[in-house]
Amino acid sequence: MTEPLAVVVGATGALGGAIAHRLRARGLPVLAVARSADALAALSADDEGIAGCATDIGDDAAGEAITAALNERDLPVRMVVQAAGLPALGGLDAVEPSALGAAVALKLGGLLRLVRAADPWLGEASRIVALGGHYGAEPSPHVPGAGVTNAALANLVRQLADAYGSRGITAHLVAPGPADTDRLRRLSAAQASSRGVDVEDVLAERRDESPLGALVTPHQVGWAVATLLDPEASALTGSTLALDMGARRGI
Repeated sequence: MTEPLAVVVGATGALGGAIAHRLRARGLPVLAVARSADALAALSADDEGIAGCATDIGDDAAGEAITAALNERDLPVRMVVQAAGLPALGGLDAVEPSALGAAVALKLGGLLRLVRAADPWLGEASRIVALGGHYGAEPSPHVPGAGVTNAALANLVRQLADAYGSRGITAHLVAPGPADTDRLRRLSAAQASSRGVDVEDVLAERRDESPLGALVTPHQVGWAVATLLDPEASALTGSTLALDMGARRGI
């Protein structure tokens, strides 16, 4: 049987990297997609099962680059993951209105580019996975970009589930709460500076959103995405898998 592979966009980020390594642990070769060729080389240095594709998923040329890389391998694609992160946009009082559209274009447009590029190699039991976030369901004025984009992403995932279901392909949104990464600390430092408070105060606020007083870890996100490879995960198609440490208050 031909060995399938996974495609992970944003693979050099903390969450994307954790996903790539977890998929490798499940035995899948990974085509890692990111803008930086140097970061991709570092990711694959200790694992020959990870190959890099340097391209910007926010650009239409990314689809051509991913298609070319898959053409070289001509293997079934078991899973595609859009895990590209959003830039910091600021709070509702500071965000540039045009930046909201740009964020949606990056995450949703990037997902469509990825799916279309991999389409010829997707088949029965393939998974389409988008990494969203808690604020898509729990809006907060301190992260309007994440809230607006991830709410729209949930809608697109539902559409993809409907469009690809007849081929036995499922679509999933994985929505972590604030994750314990360097990116969160950078964003928290910027917010702390604008508010005139200590960065640890801002991080404590993020932890306090959870009844457990904890942040999600990249390893937990990688575990959740890899779990979607299981046959039973087809029951989740079109839905959102919340990894928010209990922070979501809606029923």
